[in-house]
Amino acid sequence: MSAAAPLGFTHRWVPRAGATRTLLLLHGTGGTEDDLLPLGELLDPEAALLSPRGPVLEHGMPRFFRRLAEGVFDEADLRQRAGDLADFLRAAADAYGFDLGRTTAVGFSNGANIAAAVCLLHPGVLPEAILLRPMVPLVPDPLPVLPPTAALLLASAEDPIVPAANTERLAALLRDAGATVHLQWVPGGHQLTRADVTAARDWLSARDASRDAAANPGAR
Repeated sequence: MSAAAPLGFTHRWVPRAGATRTLLLLHGTGGTEDDLLPLGELLDPEAALLSPRGPVLEHGMPRFFRRLAEGVFDEADLRQRAGDLADFLRAAADAYGFDLGRTTAVGFSNGANIAAAVCLLHPGVLPEAILLRPMVPLVPDPLPVLPPTAALLLASAEDPIVPAANTERLAALLRDAGATVHLQWVPGGHQLTRADVTAARDWLSARDASRDAAANPGAR
């Protein structure tokens, strides 16, 4: 495990011998590169973990991009920071030797929003994303045509920060861009719960099973 600031972001890298997946862990406002490591271990104990710290400070709290108010984002900064994160991910793949094509973003709140922005602004960099309590980060014009991209959106109807309609708009936006999207509602408001872990783990297992079936069409 390392905590370093090369490649543009202070981050943690947890290698795993024989790993076939890398989880890109993106914390929420006020988090650090350590916050989601336990979640990554729960979701896939065999995966390598890459966890950067958001480079923007809001009243001393790390974030991945600036906002003007609650739910109002600085779009110019968001676009720049999404590009920076995409560059970091490419550089980290080269430096640590993992496959970008087998990388899954796991983002919570602000981390989910930057992951969604990377998907929309830099098609193909993130082939899979688990977005926990996300909202629409921006609406690109024109909308991109995404290469094969899959996203799980985990939202709560009791969330006091993210309106349900906003998450539904994000699901529709990603679908319109060509992504395969599953939106699932869980209890718990804006905090993470065991239901999130179960749903995300089940989704990853289903993705693996589908991938294995495609690679071995004759297997029974």
